[in-house]
Amino acid sequence: MSTHEHQSGIYPHRILHTMLRVRNLQKSIQFYTRTFGMNVLRQHDYPDSRYTLAFLGYGPEHSHTVLELTHNWDVIDYEPGTAFGHVAYGVRDIHACCQHIEAQGGRVVRAPGPMQDDDRDVIAFVLDPDGYKIELIEQPELS
Repeated sequence: MSTHEHQSGIYPHRILHTMLRVRNLQKSIQFYTRTFGMNVLRQHDYPDSRYTLAFLGYGPEHSHTVLELTHNWDVIDYEPGTAFGHVAYGVRDIHACCQHIEAQGGRVVRAPGPMQDDDRDVIAFVLDPDGYKIELIEQPELS
């Protein structure tokens, strides 16, 4: 695809958000804000349809990819689907990040270390309160 084709408007130009359905919205918001330092950008209840949306991120939605948490009021539980893989976050110091996550009560389920098939990347995996996998990728050059 050429730059001209991309600029023509027929292709999407960026990822807007990743959506996760969560059991307990406040517990999930607490996890992502305290453990990952995200900010709640907006939150809205939809009483007629009985759900709440919360958008979290590191910057404004018009310029940053964000995480959408959906809480359906009448659903008690979800199972992470077999097709869903993970959400990935870049971190400067993966060891310090994992220590922080554990200090906040988070679960590091794969300690920091090189990828199995490519030792250039150092990764770790964490589970959020609903059991969704979060991959951490060490990127010391992040600003």
